[in-house]
Amino acid sequence: MYGNEGRCRSCGAKIRFIKMKSGKSMPVNEKIVNYKTDPHGKERIVTLGGDVVACVTGINADEATGFGYVSHFATCPNARNHRR
Repeated sequence: MYGNEGRCRSCGAKIRFIKMKSGKSMPVNEKIVNYKTDPHGKERIVTLGGDVVACVTGINADEATGFGYVSHFATCPNARNHRR
C-alpha cells in the first residue's frame, strides 16, 4: 500500500495520503483509478510518485496510461470548509 491511511476529519471517508513532489502530503480517495493522459482533460489524478496529471478517468486497463488517485478535496462534501 502507498501512503498513510486514515479517515477524513470532516466527512469520515477512508482516505490515504500521497507525498507530493513538494514534500507535502495530499489526501486522496482510497480507491485507485485508471486514467488516460489528456492535456486538455478536466480531471486530475495524483500518481503514486506525487505528480498531478490532467486526464480522463474511467478508462479500461488496456487503454489506460496509468493509475492513481483522485484528490479527496475534489470529492469531499465538506471541502469548502478547508479552503483558505
